[in-house]
Amino acid sequence: MSVDKALYELPQGLAAIEAPDIEIELAPEGEMDVEVLADEDFGENLAEIISERVLATLGSELIDSFEDDVDSRKDWIQTYVDGLELLGLKIEERSEPWEGACGVYHPILAEAVVKFQAETIMETFPASGPVRTQIIGKETPEKKDAAQRVEDDMNYEITDVMQEYRPEHERMLWGMGLSGNGFKKVYEDQQLGRQVSMYVPADDLVVPYGASNLETAERITHVMRKTENE
Repeated sequence: MSVDKALYELPQGLAAIEAPDIEIELAPEGEMDVEVLADEDFGENLAEIISERVLATLGSELIDSFEDDVDSRKDWIQTYVDGLELLGLKIEERSEPWEGACGVYHPILAEAVVKFQAETIMETFPASGPVRTQIIGKETPEKKDAAQRVEDDMNYEITDVMQEYRPEHERMLWGMGLSGNGFKKVYEDQQLGRQVSMYVPADDLVVPYGASNLETAERITHVMRKTENE
């Protein structure tokens, strides 16, 4: 069976009709502050550019989200506090179940934390320094010399320049043994003029309770206690 015309051919005379010009206007639903930054202003602080109204809205939303994160981990905080009390590091006078009852805890939990800290610090912070380099690919004398220079320089920075590194590392190991996790914050201190590495306790780092890791967490909040002078 032969077909004279294509199935999708337009009817005669339809191609000659021109589409009318239609103008579409979109009414904005709300105000929007838009400011185009030049290339040299790419690293500017957006908080100094965005209007106060937008900043207030973002701030209130952020505070609400932070409070939700804190509320979601109340059970974990209570367990953490109970664990600190079970260490038996403080002496308390009890009135329950009777006045003057013994308030001594068995030191088995404290012993376990101290043993974990002592063994881990020897593995992660040996006498020669914690930094080890690894050459990827074919080893050459030039690569070995460069790797050794990097290793020596990094160990010097961590052991001699960053004087707080080892004490903060030991504090982190203590927190890991007690709470199961620990966090390090490495940043440039403007007052000291160098890199510093500080231990952040688990109760001062707030993330959504359902987050599996920090890389995919929706929010990471570091609770920083500042003095009036700071």
